Amino acid sequence: MTILVFDSGIGGLSVLREARLLMHEERFVYVGDDAGFPYGDWEENALAQRMVGLFESLLDTFNPRLAIVACNTASTLIMPALRERFSIPFVGIVPAVKPAAERTASGLITVLATPGTVSRPYTLNLIKQFAGKCEVKLVGATSLARMAEEHMQLRDIDTQLLREEIRPCFVQRQHRKTDIVTLGCTHYPFLVNEMRKLAPWPVDWLDPAHAVAKQAQRLLNKAAPITPYEQERLQSDIAIMTSGNPTSAITRLLSSFGITLESMCFPSLNAMPSD
Repeated sequence: MTILVFDSGIGGLSVLREARLLMHEERFVYVGDDAGFPYGDWEENALAQRMVGLFESLLDTFNPRLAIVACNTASTLIMPALRERFSIPFVGIVPAVKPAAERTASGLITVLATPGTVSRPYTLNLIKQFAGKCEVKLVGATSLARMAEEHMQLRDIDTQLLREEIRPCFVQRQHRKTDIVTLGCTHYPFLVNEMRKLAPWPVDWLDPAHAVAKQAQRLLNKAAPITPYEQERLQSDIAIMTSGNPTSAITRLLSSFGITLESMCFPSLNAMPSD
């Protein structure tokens, strides 16, 4: 059985890591759309067209039983288009507003995400629905996703820029302080250790990756039983990067996850405008 994990780059590896722990008997195909990274720069209709085209090729090639869209930007924009076009289950990822509101002791929480994610109606509706009794700070970081990609490739990052990016997350109201920062981008968990060092006080950096993996597992359990042949795990996990030419650092990173990098042609990309 194949599960597809899709992201705009390599940040979705944080979700893949959790999914493999829960569903280790499955085969995973990780797809990083590095040719389109970052998704925050895309116009909505163009991004939807791009992703539908990519998934047409991916589903035809791998016939997955389920797909995880491990990208907050994409999940808050184009999940309806994917679910309308394709019949397999899709699991998206959105900021963990509900668990943050349930866990906070101070009533001050922050959503740290890309500018597009924090401004979208989907995110605002999550806050209205689940965090009405909290004070929620929305922080749209412009550089964190790129910094995370650099950090994951073992490049030096600008710690002063990182400090400035997270500084607005921390709010104090007399004796109360922000105690939870929910991470609204799958790249950000790879920067958590660095962010902890620079934070003005300790907070819970809330990563929704485990919850996404649990939801994927629930949907698989609801699916029709698989045949003994499907159950046999004949192939190893692989990764595909849409650029076709990822850096050697990305290749090494994927290898450290036990994933073999393979190439794949995407005919739809020839008709896509570059961002």
